[in-house]
Formats: sequence, C-alpha cells, structure tokens
Amino acid sequence: MAGTRGVKGVAMAGTPGVKATRELSDRGAETRTLILDTALEAFAEAGFRGTSVREIAARCGLTHPALLYHFPTKADLLMAVLSRRDQADGGDGFGDLGAHAMLEHLVATARLNATQRGVVELYATLSAEATGRDHPAHEYFRRRYASLVADLTRGFAELAAGGQLAARTDPSVAARQLVALMDGLQVQWLLDPEVDMAGLLEAYLDTQLA
Repeated sequence: MAGTRGVKGVAMAGTPGVKATRELSDRGAETRTLILDTALEAFAEAGFRGTSVREIAARCGLTHPALLYHFPTKADLLMAVLSRRDQADGGDGFGDLGAHAMLEHLVATARLNATQRGVVELYATLSAEATGRDHPAHEYFRRRYASLVADLTRGFAELAAGGQLAARTDPSVAARQLVALMDGLQVQWLLDPEVDMAGLLEAYLDTQLA
C-alpha cells in the first residue's frame, strides 16, 4: 500500500519510529524533572498560595500551556513535587524498622536535610500553610504527621517494654515531643545554619533512653 515502508510491523510513513519515540519520551521526562525542581524552589520560597504556575513556567523557559500539558493544575504540580520528594527519601514511613533503627534513621535524615536547604524550606513553608483545610496538601500533611506519630509511638512503646525508655515517659507524648523538636530545629536551622540539627536531636534522644 502506498505510504508504507515495508512489512513485519514497520511503522507507516509520517509516524515516529522507536528511536524518535524514545527521544520524545526522554525530552518529556527531562522537562518534567525541570518543572518539578523549579516548582520545589518556588513553593519553598513563597508557598503554594504565593506561587503562580505562570511564574514557574517562566522560570523553566516554558510557555504556560506547555507546563499545563505536563501538570494540568497547580495542585497536581504540588502533589507531584511532594510525591517525588517522598520517593527520593525512600518513602514517608518506617515500615518494619525496630525502635533503635527508627531513631537512627531520624538522626540520619536530619544530617541529610542539612545539605538540602530547599527541601527543608519546602516542608517548613507548606506544612504551616497546609493547616488550612482548603489547602491541596492539607490531607497529605495530616496523614504524614499522623503516620509519623504512630510509628514513633510504636517505637517508644517497644523501648519501654524492654526497659530502655526513661522512667515516667509516655510513648505517645514522647512521640509528639520528638516531632515538635524536629520541626522546631528545622526552622531554627533555616534561620541560623550553624544549628546542628542532627547533634541536638541525638542529645535529646539520649535523655529519653534508659
């Protein structure tokens, strides 16, 4: 038939071949990565409400419609940024980690965070902004905090059962105190990079363990 290039499934003239399709896919992935990295910086600086999709597109060197092709709404873009960060950090939970491994992971995360200011700014800014029930990340952060507190309560209860938790320490109270400490240290570090988040976290945990 006119317009074909042969048999055995060879593409019709005018349609992209395997190599061209792969190149288009690669360019699309690169564009998405650029958008997500740029959005992370923008959301960290001004929050969700203070950032426009047009501004992010301009920073990327894209048109507004080009960005919307990848992320139809600003809420879609925000959730993609948060999801990508969770994947980069290995997920948002502790899985089956034991108590000591869980606490060591928190200290290691604090140490890592000291090398990625943009990520810390993003979570500090958005977690406060998302307290509003109409914020698109409200449920994300509510679940995130609930999961973290539940995991830490389990960990402290495990330590208490083994006689390794300081006397008169309530596991559920200790869990919320630890989350509050981590959040507070992040804000202090953003204001003063000399604050040793990991070191201070380790010092606090030493006072909680018997």
